[in-house]
Amino acid sequence: MPIATPEVYNEMLDRAKAGKFAYPAINVTSTQTLHAALRGFAEAESDGIIQISTGGAEFLGGQYNKDMVTGAVALAEFAHVVAAKYDITVALHTDHCPKDKLDAYVRPLLEVSAERVAKGLNPLFQSHMWDGSAETLADNLAIGQELLAKAAAAKIILEVEITPTGGEEDGVSHEINDELYTTVDDALRTAEALGLGEKGRYLLAASFGNVHGVYKPGNVVLRPELLKDLQEGVAAKYGKASPFDFVFHGGSGSSEQEIATALENGVVKMNLDTDTQYAFTRPVADHMFRNYDGVLKVDGEVGKKSTYDPRTWGKLAEASMAKRVTEACANLRSTGTKLK
Repeated sequence: MPIATPEVYNEMLDRAKAGKFAYPAINVTSTQTLHAALRGFAEAESDGIIQISTGGAEFLGGQYNKDMVTGAVALAEFAHVVAAKYDITVALHTDHCPKDKLDAYVRPLLEVSAERVAKGLNPLFQSHMWDGSAETLADNLAIGQELLAKAAAAKIILEVEITPTGGEEDGVSHEINDELYTTVDDALRTAEALGLGEKGRYLLAASFGNVHGVYKPGNVVLRPELLKDLQEGVAAKYGKASPFDFVFHGGSGSSEQEIATALENGVVKMNLDTDTQYAFTRPVADHMFRNYDGVLKVDGEVGKKSTYDPRTWGKLAEASMAKRVTEACANLRSTGTKLK
């Protein structure tokens, strides 16, 4: 069962919360980066999450007729086939989807899974993300209520981002400033609107100074201890200890101590994209520079097929990205925790 059923995905998240570890959520944009993520999880003996952003899905849909749903469905179907060869369990997730792309991405994908569930099958994706961070909190939560109901009916977990994360992700950008910190009041309003599980399970991407991408030291001030305040503030009103399952956005470049503090305070998922993109591309660049006259037909020569063959440099890219995934598993304490 390499692709998690709804029941197994819930078990994965519960185990992470109880064990104070988190799953790396690896963004992929191709079948090869999918294999790299799966390989990294398998080598670390860790379960994990594979995710596809709107931009990634559009890229996967092909440049001739760019379609996010086609790209996402195609990769998910491919993953259901090839993941069977890996001795770990993964969940499939769609990353950041802002308001203007809901009708072209998350809502159609929810319908695909609803149709599957109606036939007695499992949903195609195990979770979807609604990124309402650019909206007012009231509008964000209103849309969240609608999507959570549809997700729950399709046995899917919803991820919500209630306040801005700095930097840029697939065209959604926020400045790096004091607004990048979720307040207890924000968390209470979220609990009031979305419940604490009784209306459907959701993951909460709260902001504690997170920034997408990698920035030089000093430009970003992470306060993962803030997550404890949010947990305790909501617990005090609703009487449910550690009520939230948090997501760590902008995880690339974070220190081990920042990650450890976040894990102690309820983070069960950490997104990784920038670091894995670099890990994938770095050996390709090295190969091209070292084999310039082999990958190009220069000065009337014919080049060297074995050097420009995509399989040659593609294997290097896969291995490098897989290694970065294993490092993420170690940092997030998920190494060796795979379901037996």
